[in-house]
Amino acid sequence: MDDSGEYGVRTTGLVPASWVSVGVGIAIAVLVAVMAVQAVASQRPVSQASWDVGVPAEAQAQANQVAAAPSSTTASSLAPSSSRVLRPTRGVDPTWLARTASATGIPSRAVLAYAAANLQLRVEKPSCALGWNTIAAIGLAESGHGTHAGSSIDDNGVARPAILGVRLDGSQGIAAIRDTDKGTLDGDSQWDRAVGPMQFIPSTWAMDGADGNGDGIKDPQNIDDASLAAARYLCASSTMSTPAAWRAAVQSYNNSSPYIDSIATAANRYAALTTGRQ
Repeated sequence: MDDSGEYGVRTTGLVPASWVSVGVGIAIAVLVAVMAVQAVASQRPVSQASWDVGVPAEAQAQANQVAAAPSSTTASSLAPSSSRVLRPTRGVDPTWLARTASATGIPSRAVLAYAAANLQLRVEKPSCALGWNTIAAIGLAESGHGTHAGSSIDDNGVARPAILGVRLDGSQGIAAIRDTDKGTLDGDSQWDRAVGPMQFIPSTWAMDGADGNGDGIKDPQNIDDASLAAARYLCASSTMSTPAAWRAAVQSYNNSSPYIDSIATAANRYAALTTGRQ
């Protein structure tokens, strides 16, 4: 008689044949379970899945650093940097501006504001590593680059007609925020409304409003002012140089995972369109 067990399964004398059979059964069950999990995972939305598992380091750099305004003379694909100026919009290369607006489909006046805010943050807080394209992605999400509800950005950077969000009156799942500005910015003396191309709440604008075009006025309806305020707000607490820090900064702007994913998708798309990287 050889050393085969009762069911013809060869044993070593240390592990009973019945145990081997059980082990094989467990292995098959585990394999089936893994295949089922993979099948479900493959059906998840691409943007959500890619961000849940973490975007590769180079992709994140593309979204925040490579597409940022460089300090060298590489204006062929990116906005050139400039020294500190009273009106940051004057530091944006017009050739880059025209090419970027054409490649991305973003109105050129909006691109000018996003690039100028990027240049200013490179002076104020270079460690933040905030790219112009992340600012642009937020501008897209908040107001379609200043085109929400038929508005447009004029040559001076002002949204006309003024862009106003919904009344924050607590109805239908909307946050309830009582008036904080006596209707000065949003025309509503009972409830607050987000205002301008970057959709700031009046109370937030009172604390974080900026003068992005150097005219001495902080106007949330002005895309230069609003873009610089948004850039400073994103960079206020930390750097944006890593995927985790980038997500945390965008989350501070809007505490919603789908929102963060949409900003990531748009920012990377703008980077790809202007740098030729995928």
